[in-house]
Amino acid sequence: MTTPMKETALIIIDIQQDYFTGGAMTLPDADKAANNAAKVLAAYRQHQLPVIHVQHSAAAPELGFLLPNTEGQKIHPLVAPQADEPVVIKHYPNAFCATTLLEQLNGIKQVVIVGMMTHMCVSATTRATLELGIQATVISDACATTALPFGDEVIDAATVHKVALAEISSLAQLATTDEFISTL
Repeated sequence: MTTPMKETALIIIDIQQDYFTGGAMTLPDADKAANNAAKVLAAYRQHQLPVIHVQHSAAAPELGFLLPNTEGQKIHPLVAPQADEPVVIKHYPNAFCATTLLEQLNGIKQVVIVGMMTHMCVSATTRATLELGIQATVISDACATTALPFGDEVIDAATVHKVALAEISSLAQLATTDEFISTL
């Protein structure tokens, strides 16, 4: 990483109950991604670095998941915020859109991103960092996504995840959990 760690913030995007077994939109590899995100979170807490949680609240009930005031909308216990860690509520894929995320960063120009879903909110937020002059590192194995329909076929979740990361790689650094933690 090009910026000293003390000048970075961890952004945890939408690791919420609906994405896990029993939720309204279970993602393959959600448990693996959440466990890796928890490792990154533990490292940030150990080094007393800033952590910001992002929690999606569906703006339209017809979406069927991450609905306000439901169990599914709650942040997963593996990455639950501590009292001193801000939670930013969002209604759009880009976590900077119509939220206080930029203000919460308080001038920090380097972020580390983990979360769900890779192809949607992680990608949209990472793309926004470029426009805002913020350097981003995405922890590839601390993100998860879903299969997507395309015409009369379905693109499996692993392929959607890889393609999203490939696109993100032109805008941000990519690292695995172990690679990233070894730099701390």
